[in-house]
Amino acid sequence: MPRKSTYISRDDALIKLQRYCVYQDRCHQEVRSKLLDLGVYGDTLEEIIAELITDNFLNEERFARSYVRGKFRMRQWGRRRILQELNRRQISDYCIRKGFEEIEEAEYLDTLREVLTKRLAYSKPEPDTFKRNAKLAKYTINRGYEPDLVWKMIKSLDEEDTA
Repeated sequence: MPRKSTYISRDDALIKLQRYCVYQDRCHQEVRSKLLDLGVYGDTLEEIIAELITDNFLNEERFARSYVRGKFRMRQWGRRRILQELNRRQISDYCIRKGFEEIEEAEYLDTLREVLTKRLAYSKPEPDTFKRNAKLAKYTINRGYEPDLVWKMIKSLDEEDTA
């Protein structure tokens, strides 16, 4: 059921949005959507967004960095999934590149290995190595890891098991 639109003053909207942005880093799209939900439109909306940017409440590069850091470290998502989500939020290519600087290559590979070994430990024993590896690959690729890296890591895990 849609909310009944009520008038909100520019200053009240600005204060609400400042609190909204302080609680957690936000992208421009989230702030714009929140303002529209509050019933703020047109020039007033643009003025509030400009003021939030000027006062450093709203910073897309900072948002991209924290988003990449959080989704990689907490959710253990791969680069492809993170990129897809940032693009969905209409983040600029420059900010996306800056965000991905938060992921060290060695840490990325260690996390991929960890995701694969955890999944292997929790999955049912599969006598057919090819089927097991295909299931592992599908799982990690769906989490956003690059297929070539996934298969290389699976191959190295298989070599460790046979050694």
